[in-house]
Parts: sequence; C-alpha cells; structure tokens
Amino acid sequence: MLLTVILIVADQLVKHWVVAHIALGASQPFLGNLVALTNLHNDGAAWSILAGQQWLFTVITVVALLAELFFAWRWRRQPRLLAPLCLIIAGTIGNFIDRLQNGYVVDMFELLFINFPVFNLADCCLTVGVLWLLVIVVREED
Repeated sequence: MLLTVILIVADQLVKHWVVAHIALGASQPFLGNLVALTNLHNDGAAWSILAGQQWLFTVITVVALLAELFFAWRWRRQPRLLAPLCLIIAGTIGNFIDRLQNGYVVDMFELLFINFPVFNLADCCLTVGVLWLLVIVVREED
C-alpha cells in the first residue's frame, strides 16, 4: 500500500505544479514534440463524458473504492494481484481528491503526436492497473 500513497502524492504534486505554473488552457512543451503540459479542468469523465455530473462521479467513486478496498484486503497476501490494485486505488483516490476539492479533475499530459484526450497521472495509474489486472486474469488457468 506504500506504492498507493506514493502515487497519490505524486499525482497531487504534479497537479499542483501545473496549476501554479501553467495558465488554464495554456500548454508548455514537455518531451520535445511528443508531450505537452496543458492545464485543463475536466468536470466529466474521459472525453468529458457526463460533464457536470459530480454527484454521479461521487457515488461511482465511493462504490468503486469500497470494492477496490475489499479486494485489497482479500488479496493482501497475493502481491501479483495487489500491485495492480494499488495502482487502481491510487488513480481512484487521486482523481477523487480533485473532484472533492475543486469540482473537477486537473488534467495535464497532452500527446502531441495523436488526437487523444488530455490526461493525468491518476488516469495513467488507473489504466495501467486495470490492464495489468486484466492480463493476470486472462492468463489464469482456472
């Protein structure tokens, strides 16, 4: 679970840095022509789906977090399952902190080489954690 705390802190630090140093809607080159840091506020889900529905995101997040914590307890002695779950929990909490504090999520990573929504570290944690867990489940024999 230390990994979860480290990722949540990292997510929040990056978000605070971007808000403090990049104007809303502005971009700053990062990693050449591959990635830019862009300060965006997203009050929806991916691609701004269901924008403004904070009550719905709160309910979904609380239910998801309870399920994630249940599985963390259940898999506490299975590191191969617990590691990706730690990423999922970190991503869930990282974005939930934003929604509770601001009413929106701060997004900042813009891929310049493809038309893709701007995202944040919490989103990366969620995506990698879910994909990792799916690979484990698919590779299970029974």
